[in-house]
Amino acid sequence: MKAALISRSSMYSVKGGDTIQLLKTAEGLNKLGISTKVFQASEKIPYSEFDILHFFNVIRPADQLRHIKESGKPYVVSTIYLDYSSFDKKGRGFPYRHLFRILGRHRSEYFKNIYRFLSGQDSLVSRSYLLGHRKSMLGVLEGAALILPNSSSEYLRLQSEFGRAFNHHVVPNGIDPKVFGQIPEGIRREKKVISVAQIYGMKNQHMLIQACNELKYPLEIIGKPPPNHTAYYNYCKSIAGPDVSFVDFMPQEELVMRYASAEVHALPSWFETTGLTSLEAGTMGCKLVVGKDGDTLEYFGDMAWFCDPDDQDSIKSALRAAMDSTEESASREHIMKKYTWDRAAEETLKAYKQVLHE
Repeated sequence: MKAALISRSSMYSVKGGDTIQLLKTAEGLNKLGISTKVFQASEKIPYSEFDILHFFNVIRPADQLRHIKESGKPYVVSTIYLDYSSFDKKGRGFPYRHLFRILGRHRSEYFKNIYRFLSGQDSLVSRSYLLGHRKSMLGVLEGAALILPNSSSEYLRLQSEFGRAFNHHVVPNGIDPKVFGQIPEGIRREKKVISVAQIYGMKNQHMLIQACNELKYPLEIIGKPPPNHTAYYNYCKSIAGPDVSFVDFMPQEELVMRYASAEVHALPSWFETTGLTSLEAGTMGCKLVVGKDGDTLEYFGDMAWFCDPDDQDSIKSALRAAMDSTEESASREHIMKKYTWDRAAEETLKAYKQVLHE
């Protein structure tokens, strides 16, 4: 069996959770004996060499429509269905929050994608996308042999949004046991907060900084801003107190020691389908503070402290409760059992076999 795994054209230049998910899925499938090749959507893909196409990120349908039409191959979609609407309406600065309130969810995403194309940040792979964002997304979903959400709650969101059922198979996100399999010995865990993520408004670092400033908790922010978000990054630095430090993007192998030395990992995002860094931090024994919206409840249940991203007191309360808890983090064993890239690859292979009737 041969599979082509296809993602956005900026998957390497602007690395995100979808980049990690695709690369780790390909690695896991290869270990299971499946021949995979990774493509950016703007590349020419030799369709005849593959039995199945696997797309990532359904909110970027312009990356998928042309390949679907030209290949004639069965395909699956890892939907990674982020809902930006709350952030767009409440979390963005003037004038964008007013603009996105007027445009609504799908027209807002259409506006953002068109801007990426015009500014050269991404490639318009499928001209049919210009007919509309919602229509394009629905076309991708309806044509898929299976969609592969990262959780049951993600699937239910899609079902509710489009008012119909889709053939689906849940494939969880995960961590790499080779990297995060063991907590390093001899590391002193400090009473500090760490937050690993791209630095932009959706991840809500400015509210986290303000909360830690008031609580006088040391905070280490690791990540870099995507294109167009340097103003937000600079704003975060301008409000940071003396105990807040910023570190550029670093590979997972280097993050191990950072996670292992922190008491709390905080990601008070406006929305997460998972929060891959929360999974990683949890395996390293960090207590987890996460935003309440998205699919975090299904992943972390009672093993995390949840907060409202729009409420400073809620974030402070969650941070304080996590920091003051005398119990060790209960998330490590749970994550290692349910959420690994090996398991994700196994579930992906089950989906491929279902589609290809093997």
